Amino acid sequence: MEEGKKRLATMVGCNYAGTRYELHGCINDVEAMRRALVNRFGFRPEDVAVLTDAPGSSLLPTGVNVKRALADMIARAEPGDVLFFHYSGHGTLIPAVKPHHGRSARDEAIVPCDFNLITDVDFRELVDRLPAGASFTMISDSCHSGGLIDKEKEQIGPSTITANPDPHRRRARAIPFDSLMSHLTSLSTVDSPHVGDHLVHLFGADASSKFSKNIPAAGRCPISPGSKVGDAGILLSGCQTNETSADMSPGDSGIDGKSYGAFSNSIQMVLKEQEKEVIGNRELVMRAREVLREQGFMQHPCLYCSDVNANAPFLWQSQLPQSKSNM
Repeated sequence: MEEGKKRLATMVGCNYAGTRYELHGCINDVEAMRRALVNRFGFRPEDVAVLTDAPGSSLLPTGVNVKRALADMIARAEPGDVLFFHYSGHGTLIPAVKPHHGRSARDEAIVPCDFNLITDVDFRELVDRLPAGASFTMISDSCHSGGLIDKEKEQIGPSTITANPDPHRRRARAIPFDSLMSHLTSLSTVDSPHVGDHLVHLFGADASSKFSKNIPAAGRCPISPGSKVGDAGILLSGCQTNETSADMSPGDSGIDGKSYGAFSNSIQMVLKEQEKEVIGNRELVMRAREVLREQGFMQHPCLYCSDVNANAPFLWQSQLPQSKSNM
């Protein structure tokens, strides 16, 4: 891939403050990654869209707002551009609409602050809309995040080590399906066991296209048939599909004593350790796994992308930046 002409990013952090699903490190994740994008990876501050549910936020990370920000980023993309999406928040597993051969009958989704799920199919559609030569790198620090780009090729996948419960009982960034259904049912009042019925009733055409393909929606793009493993999607997931990602307490953090996601924190630690070197996608994920293992976390980050992109530089960094102050 050619070095990007533009570098565009969308950053999402959901702490769900004041709810039973409250987390503490997601907005800190976004702030730390934004600094890295600007200071190390050559992103202009005005090209980094940030959506958080912090008090007084001007743009909440609802399902519609997140998808609109991503669609706008894709629409701006030209050949050679580098696009990046960071998500920190809850993830969930939902019953597959059409179970895949040889796969679990559950699919991955992220949970925006209004519970309008964004699914693996939605991310596949985004990648399929990229112009030739552009790339879409995604970090998802959420539970069950392995496989969040549908049909993307697994490069670093389920570990041979059996996952054990976290002995420190750290809070997981997961909303169990039963809890998700209970919440959505209370909002929709629809009597149905199918999550899609509730989402379509609540959000109409703005629900995931996994459930609302037959409902007209502005800018909706159908999934390209037979997506190829050589596409430009790159997913760095905080854990395997069957695992949870931890929300760290301030005492666990290896950087500045704030709450962070365990995976996001490990990424920042690796980037700091490798601040004088360009690091590849595969190496970044493997080193993050090492950091998490040393810290006692039982989650295993994964990498999904084409063979070519597996060893490509993270965010296509071609050279190290000159020293900059934090922005």
